Amino acid sequence: LNAARLGGLSRDIWSRPELAYEEHQAHDTMTRFFSSGELPGSSWAVQPRYKLGTAFRAEWGTASPQGPRPLRIAFLCEYDALPGIGHACGHNLIAEVGAGAALGLKAALESLPQPPPVAVQVTVLGTPAEEQGGGKIDLIKAGAFEGLDVVFMAHPSQENAAYLPDVAEHDVTVKYYGKASHAAAYPWEGVNALDAAVLAYNNLSVLRQQMKPTWRAHGVIKNGGVKPNIIPSYTELEFYLRAPSMKDLSVLTEKVENCFKSAALATGCKVEIKGGENDYYNVLPNKSLQRAYKENGKKLGIEFISDDCILNGLSGSTDFGNVTFVVPGLHPYFYIGSEALNHTEQYTEAAGSQKAQFYALRTAKALAMTALDVIFKPDLLEEVREDFRQVKLKEEGQINPV
Repeated sequence: LNAARLGGLSRDIWSRPELAYEEHQAHDTMTRFFSSGELPGSSWAVQPRYKLGTAFRAEWGTASPQGPRPLRIAFLCEYDALPGIGHACGHNLIAEVGAGAALGLKAALESLPQPPPVAVQVTVLGTPAEEQGGGKIDLIKAGAFEGLDVVFMAHPSQENAAYLPDVAEHDVTVKYYGKASHAAAYPWEGVNALDAAVLAYNNLSVLRQQMKPTWRAHGVIKNGGVKPNIIPSYTELEFYLRAPSMKDLSVLTEKVENCFKSAALATGCKVEIKGGENDYYNVLPNKSLQRAYKENGKKLGIEFISDDCILNGLSGSTDFGNVTFVVPGLHPYFYIGSEALNHTEQYTEAAGSQKAQFYALRTAKALAMTALDVIFKPDLLEEVREDFRQVKLKEEGQINPV
């Protein structure tokens, strides 16, 4: 029965794709789901429009108000889509897996003849705008992650991995301001903003020879002028810059911005360089959580890619990276029954297929089992916290060396 409800939840979100910060139908679908009296066991406390217009929070716990501080475990749900191609990153499945894992953990705890060794609070956070803007970063700033002990979510992919090296990412918008003139009669009176944009693009292409293999710079010219016989007075580019760490990202950003500035100098244009409001941090690994998840996944028949593939592979970027800097977290990837690549129309189709349901529900079960390990194995919880402390200390040492 729960499998059917979860499948319906996923299909509802998939069939009505919404862009970042506009996921009103998905928000309403999720909050109705957790408010439903048809869910087994005691009810969830649901907060719609939690700190953001399309975020929500649902909570259930075993703790009494007068009791000790509970262990707070959270599952994250994403549900924004991509422009033009819908749920080509499978965020409908992320929402389903997060909800399913939370329901599974709650059901397991409610079925115990005796209370768990520690009071537990299970939280589900609906986190909008992963594809653009960084809803989780907004929620971090608003205090939504304060007090949480461990955070889980899982992302659809082409393989199963307990961890992939999601990299840090910085958005930048570049605007060139020139001077319009008749391109045939008196072009010398103009200052060509399109020349600046083309030079900037080519400067970055030349820079790639000196870029580290793990760095990425990719972009588009969003505005290239109005008409061929008018010297363009305005052009605009948008670039995404990526690197394995925030330290590397700052180095890459400086090099790229010099490419933009030199193009302005060469053409006589003025340049405006504006970074995105939220940088995405790289996802910090937590080996203890990863090990526990792999052990549970293997019990369910999940076949994981090798460590060599993880070390030598590259991934995208996610605002979950920022979460791993404030609370220990696990962000595994899971196969959905298709070889299609994310951000393609074929992946959109796969994410809405019945075939994907088996893999999504299996992943939800593995997350719930890992959460149970955290609850019932105090040594594991301490290892998770120590991994977090050590990895964060190392990362912040790179960013802010003494």
